[in-house]
Amino acid sequence: MKLKSNENTVFISSFKQIFCKESVIIGIWVLLATVATYKQYAHHSFNNFLIFKYSYVHASQGLNLYQNYPEYGDTNHYGPLFSLIFAPFALLPTFLGMLAWQLSNAFILFAAIYKLPIANLQKAGIAWICTHELLTSQFSFQSNAGIAGLIILTFVCVENKKDFWAGLFIALGTLIKVYGIVGLAFFFLSKNKKQFTFGVLFWMSILICLPMLPFGYSYIIQSYKAWLHSLQEKNILNTVLTSYQDISVMGMARRMSGNASMSTAWFILPAAGILIYPYLQFKKLENVAYRLLLLSSLLIFTVIFSSGAESPTYIIAFAGLAIWFSQEHKNTLTVGLLIFALLLTSFSPSDLFPAYLREHYVRPYALKALPCFLIWCYIQYQLIFNHQNTAKI
Repeated sequence: MKLKSNENTVFISSFKQIFCKESVIIGIWVLLATVATYKQYAHHSFNNFLIFKYSYVHASQGLNLYQNYPEYGDTNHYGPLFSLIFAPFALLPTFLGMLAWQLSNAFILFAAIYKLPIANLQKAGIAWICTHELLTSQFSFQSNAGIAGLIILTFVCVENKKDFWAGLFIALGTLIKVYGIVGLAFFFLSKNKKQFTFGVLFWMSILICLPMLPFGYSYIIQSYKAWLHSLQEKNILNTVLTSYQDISVMGMARRMSGNASMSTAWFILPAAGILIYPYLQFKKLENVAYRLLLLSSLLIFTVIFSSGAESPTYIIAFAGLAIWFSQEHKNTLTVGLLIFALLLTSFSPSDLFPAYLREHYVRPYALKALPCFLIWCYIQYQLIFNHQNTAKI
């Protein structure tokens, strides 16, 4: 029996060594990105990539970035800066541009995870927990994995006292897809708040003006105005009860009640107060595990309280969920919450989940948001009342 126990221990140790290697995780992520890209390319199902590509083409031609065009369905909702950032991918042959875009987003998230101030085993656990949700995002060619990475890198810069560079990641995330603005919450964690503030203002100024160099001052100013208008219109469309967006706490409430006019403010204002309160517990901020839970909370909050949240957006929330799990003591409750999130949030859009349940319950009632909301509530309880030290995966 002792010999068999030793053999099991060696097997588990070897398994951990193999699957916790950075090269193995990178290899799996590259493989999945390639498979997702090829599948969508073969079925000509890459509308989002076409929207991104033509945002550069239309900017080069001086056309309105936020109108409907025959080259693709839907409309563009990314900032004018994104039109310039996407230029290298737009200029490549279509398949190569698609693959390079997918790999770039995955690399940003991977690099951000591996810069967190935690053990390598925890980093590997976070990466594996995020893998399926990352694949979901890649099937729609979304930028959300990259946005999650930018938010995490903002935190990492503040942790490493590189507050000026934190401003760069906040500015990038905000001017690409707005979500990055949540990084401003890390102001409370900064040891050099003047440098943090200066960094945000400096990089916002630089990046707002950067697309003016190739595309012209007047055109970009008009494009920023049109972008804000498009975001307002999109917010109205998102709250329709049959929308594929608004997979959020508000979306659940609206769809379960059948009241599409239910105000987002009823949810956002109290949630924002609950989110910010732990940042004001200054003594606790000295604990790195506490700060990591703040990062987890912010990543989940960004998605579950956004009317623009759709299924591919949840890689942002799942990154937060995975970081939370890496910091929690493993017990029946925390493991149960993780499994619940994997089943209902991550697997529900896929063929791994019963189609009947997905089409009749999960999508109509925005239930993909439910596990993340429960975990966010648990995190806030831990932060405010019952914080514990880190626990390794």
